Amino acid sequence: MKTYKTYSTRQTLQSESIPGKKMNKNFAGGFSFEIDDWERLDRFLILGNEGGTYYASAKKLTKENANCVLRCINLDGIKTVNQIIGISDSGRAPKNDPALFALAMCAGLGDEKTRQHALSNLPKVARIGTHLFHFISYAEQFRGWGRSLSTAVKKWYQEKTIDNLAYQVVKYQSRDGWSHRDLLRLSHPKAKEDSKNSLYKWIVSGEAIDPIHKLIEGYERAKIGVNNTADMRILIQDYGLTREMIPTEWLNHIDVWDALLEKMPLTAMIRNLGKMTSIGLIKPMSNAVNKITTELSNIDRLKKSRIHPLSILVALKIYAQGHGEKGKLSWNPVSQIIDSLDSAFYSSFETIEPTNQRWLLGIDVSGSMDWNNIAGMPLTPRIASGAMALITASIEKKHHIMGFSDNFISLPISPRQRLDDVLQKISRIRMGGTDCSLPMLWAIKNKIEIDNFVIYTDNETWFGNIHPCQALIKYRQEFGIPAKLIVVGMTATQFSIADPLDSGMMDIIGFDTASPSIMNNFAIN
Repeated sequence: MKTYKTYSTRQTLQSESIPGKKMNKNFAGGFSFEIDDWERLDRFLILGNEGGTYYASAKKLTKENANCVLRCINLDGIKTVNQIIGISDSGRAPKNDPALFALAMCAGLGDEKTRQHALSNLPKVARIGTHLFHFISYAEQFRGWGRSLSTAVKKWYQEKTIDNLAYQVVKYQSRDGWSHRDLLRLSHPKAKEDSKNSLYKWIVSGEAIDPIHKLIEGYERAKIGVNNTADMRILIQDYGLTREMIPTEWLNHIDVWDALLEKMPLTAMIRNLGKMTSIGLIKPMSNAVNKITTELSNIDRLKKSRIHPLSILVALKIYAQGHGEKGKLSWNPVSQIIDSLDSAFYSSFETIEPTNQRWLLGIDVSGSMDWNNIAGMPLTPRIASGAMALITASIEKKHHIMGFSDNFISLPISPRQRLDDVLQKISRIRMGGTDCSLPMLWAIKNKIEIDNFVIYTDNETWFGNIHPCQALIKYRQEFGIPAKLIVVGMTATQFSIADPLDSGMMDIIGFDTASPSIMNNFAIN
């Protein structure tokens, strides 16, 4: 009888496949469902795979994701390009490199229509000079320098206004072994206006001829004609120079940073908070603090600047700890700046109305969730999961947050706490194996009524005696509640604990800016 007891469709070890279900062994050795290639393409575009995972190296993960992109291209190249554009142009991803890499694959490996579509939409994905250099570097891996690529690069330069182009060429001068001079010599753009042709000539030869653009004039003067900080301040104010346009020897002066802050782009402001604090510009009750807190509270500006929530979270983590991840720079954090970054994080997601349903938010804090970084940023999936859970918790009053690995872990965190405190608490939790069925089993054991289970995980579950999807079905049967399961994937693998054939289970992508609204719509429909 014991032999026959080992076969069940209602309760199966996670180290085995559920009978009758299409499952595959995940990287941890357990069995999971596989998402389709279009969903995996989205995961890759948003999460990237620079750090790999606990079970798969970055090289292995890159190869698998690249093969997924290639399959999508061969299946429907136009759809693939449109998916890349949609995610990149809307600012849904923390970094743009995966989109640039995938677009380069489309431009090199697709059929003629796909290649044309990819190259004609290059400016929508490669929006700044650095993006363009990255794209060209990636494109070399899949194709040679032909007429179509030359034409696309030429259009990139020709379609920019002269003010925008001047800004691009002095702020983003070179990267990946490429410079604007290199690309102009290969693409030969020409303009109707003498002013733009003069700019092209300056880029290629360094010779400033009339009519010289005002920004180029200021940039050249900053290199050779400044004797003191007062003169540099005047140049910054008169010509609109940014940090990248200033010789490095001037970047340790408080007056220079004060001038830069007046018109500093929001992304640059967030990245340089530590530096501005270390030199004394940012200090309690200063004009700089008032300026920065006002800018960070401007929701419209946050949206227009494409400031991704993960970038804000990284800035908050680094600023609050008082030192950078690399180098020797350190500072004493100012509490008003931390509070403003905290508020900006919540504001950077889409605004949605609460469902007034009951939510259990389960954060996978197992060892594998603390191994890699999300999108190459200094945040592990389990720490970032805690921040994501607080987004839903801040919207839904009826919620409970729990942590789990191979057992239940008390996680006393609240959206009323500051994020930097929450991140520290999560980082100190003991690690263990992974059993993603625990949120449902915990709710069953404690007789808690739940409408929506949300599990933030890398989907590398293997430890438990029952699969998460079976645990959800068991919960539904015991409580008579049509509970739903939302799986928030925090790494760019092909695995999921959600059964794709169950309409009450859904996969979404961690740190997709649209995730809260997607979860909301799924819950109420």
